[in-house]
Amino acid sequence: MTTLVATNLSKQYPTRGEPLRILHDLDLELSAGENVAIVGPSGSGKSTLLHILGTLDTPSSGSILFDGENPFTMDEQTLADFRNKNIGFIFQEHHLLPQLSVFENVLVPTLASGKPTAADIERAEDLIERVGLTDRSHHRPAELSGGERERVAVARALINKPLLLLADEPTGNLDHENAQQIGELLLDIQRQEQMILVVVTHSQELSQKLDQQLELSAGQLTPLAK
Repeated sequence: MTTLVATNLSKQYPTRGEPLRILHDLDLELSAGENVAIVGPSGSGKSTLLHILGTLDTPSSGSILFDGENPFTMDEQTLADFRNKNIGFIFQEHHLLPQLSVFENVLVPTLASGKPTAADIERAEDLIERVGLTDRSHHRPAELSGGERERVAVARALINKPLLLLADEPTGNLDHENAQQIGELLLDIQRQEQMILVVVTHSQELSQKLDQQLELSAGQLTPLAK
């Protein structure tokens, strides 16, 4: 069973005076099929934590073990391959390539291994259907609504069957109806594929949909008071 274990994670930045401490001896442990919402005020370090869990940033101290393996001991190319294979990212800004169609954008993460395989193409088509965009498959991002672009981002994050899915404010730019649909879609697919899902959000409605709610405050995670 896939496990993600963060132990004594700390992150700080040098300043002219005392270092700016963002995370402080933070612990988190999740297993395949589990999901968690991380909430907290702006500037509390939620995105920093997500970037470290996703190996896009390094901790100042502490460790992350992914199935018992520390990704931060890998060389740059091995880490990039590990990240592409095992971790999916969904950001508030969709970061879709404007010159590519929905179908092509979903396939982008597969290009790291060369030309997409027949299995990659089949999964892309399946994911596009699951996010309800089959009839928009050949449209470019400029021809899509905000909710549709977020659906493309979800499908793209899932194309390589990641073991860990990280979502940073996935409904932050959406109206209420689209936010509800994206939240339900994320959880449906996460539970079907039994991946680990970590969602950073300011939305109380979205956070309550997840099985666990944790608050990031003073650099540490604590269960959110009901």
